[in-house]
Amino acid sequence: MLQSSEIPDCFYPNQPTLVSPNSPTPKHTLYLSNLDDQKFLRFSIKYLYLYKKSVGLESLKSSLSRVLVDYYPLAGRLRISSEDDEKLEVDCNGEGAVFAEAFMDFTVEEFLEVSRKPNRSWRKLLYRVDSQSFLGIPPLVIQVTKLRCGGMLLSTAINHCLADGIGTSQFLHAWAHLTTKPNADLLVTPFHSRHVLRPRKPLKITFPHLEFTNSTHPHYPNGTTLLDPTQQTMVPTSSTFTPTQILHLKKLCVPSLKCTSFEALASHVWRTWVRSLAPPPSIKVKLLFSVSIRKKLKPELPEGYYGNGFVLGCAEASVKELVTANMRHGVKLVQEAKATLTDDYVRSMVDFLEERRVKPDLLASLVISQWSKLGLENLDFGEGGPLHMGPLASEIYCLFLPVIGDSDGTTVLMSVPESIAGKFEFYLREFPEREEHEVKDIGESRPLI
Repeated sequence: MLQSSEIPDCFYPNQPTLVSPNSPTPKHTLYLSNLDDQKFLRFSIKYLYLYKKSVGLESLKSSLSRVLVDYYPLAGRLRISSEDDEKLEVDCNGEGAVFAEAFMDFTVEEFLEVSRKPNRSWRKLLYRVDSQSFLGIPPLVIQVTKLRCGGMLLSTAINHCLADGIGTSQFLHAWAHLTTKPNADLLVTPFHSRHVLRPRKPLKITFPHLEFTNSTHPHYPNGTTLLDPTQQTMVPTSSTFTPTQILHLKKLCVPSLKCTSFEALASHVWRTWVRSLAPPPSIKVKLLFSVSIRKKLKPELPEGYYGNGFVLGCAEASVKELVTANMRHGVKLVQEAKATLTDDYVRSMVDFLEERRVKPDLLASLVISQWSKLGLENLDFGEGGPLHMGPLASEIYCLFLPVIGDSDGTTVLMSVPESIAGKFEFYLREFPEREEHEVKDIGESRPLI
């Protein structure tokens, strides 16, 4: 039995290489939309996969070189726009993706034993590019780590400014497809242009966009705000919800309100987070959650669009309102937030971001990103599907992750202040038979951070 969740160091037999497209690609500048280059998206989405059996390195490199012909912007480099120093663009120069090979004295079984929650030692599973800034890191960085038992860990970092969750899944499946079938055509042709999301002229901002409206909240006695990770010790928590448990949450809303699994679980996690933090009852708290706009726009975004085709839905309530009301109330707030995300709303947001380069209001907000319906858990490079799929590190955002072997289950992974972790996990697992069992008076709560 392992005594620590720390994993061993990686051994690099060779220096990382650059894998470039294996045939000439267009050389031009790729415009990024206002949804692409938002300041809060200037990081890489980092995925981690565990496989029972390794795939040949040369096979992975060859298929990567081939797929980068189609996804050539990922082989380019980000830079500041020559027209606007607050916007980014992609120099499609074919320079290549970083590919690192490593070995770790560890087994698949040992990793599965420590894989319930990410920890900082997992960061060594992705080669760290030495750069002075975010712009100096190539849009695509990959590390393949062979294990002692013949298994394999695959870590990928894909720049969020170039692709969202749907887009990254589309790219990874294209890579896997060409690994198993080198001479095949792609199942989905990538659509590169982001001009379909250009701002209007003149700008037309017709909504308040509460997701970007900064709120001012009182500080706790120790000087921290509701959730300021820079001033607190954050720890990852992880809870898996079975289809039966999710159905139980949904039944708390019927017969007066029907809801989706996401709406029920998101509302439950939001209320649990607030209950655990126990802030003053009058504080306004937000739930921000990613919603795909691919089918909401008129016309719809083209098939194969892999750029950022999502916006943040924003539900808002006072602490007292959210926690003392029944489950249906929280779900209704989520549904109302989703209903506002029309074509007009999205166009207004694009124009709003053209006028104001702002970040979402995170001062008293829970942010949920749904990875559980992207097909990420089905990535097969020819030796079978993954035994584990998740983020490389636990960030402040809440992730809804797929459950390997259970397409209707969801794992909720998020970091919370260490002082409330136990309470948060307890409330998260609490399934009242009746809503009357919920907290009666939030006014009796005391700040825990």
